[in-house]
Amino acid sequence: MGKHSKAARAASSGKAATLKRLGRLEGQIRGIAGMVEADRYCIDIVTQIAAARAALRKVEEEILREHVAHCVAHAISSGDKADQRRKVAELMDVMGRAGR
Repeated sequence: MGKHSKAARAASSGKAATLKRLGRLEGQIRGIAGMVEADRYCIDIVTQIAAARAALRKVEEEILREHVAHCVAHAISSGDKADQRRKVAELMDVMGRAGR
C-alpha cells in the first residue's frame, strides 16, 4: 500500500478533523477568557468551561480510538509479545488517568 492508501487517507482525514476540533476549542477557551475579562455571570462562565471540557474529552476519545486502531492493532498483529504488553500497559495507564 502506498502513501495514498485508504488507511493513509483516513488517518490524514482524522488528523485534519482533530486539528479543526482543537482550533474550535482554542477559540472557545479565548471566549471564556473574554467572559472572565468582561465580568460575565459566573454560572455562564462555568457552563462554558463545562462545554469546553466536554469538547476536550471528545478530542481525547478520538485520539485514543486512532491509537487503538493503529498502534495497538499493529502491536497485536506484529506478534511481538513485549510490544503488545507495552501497548496494553500504556493504554491501561492512560485510561486510568482519564477516569480521574
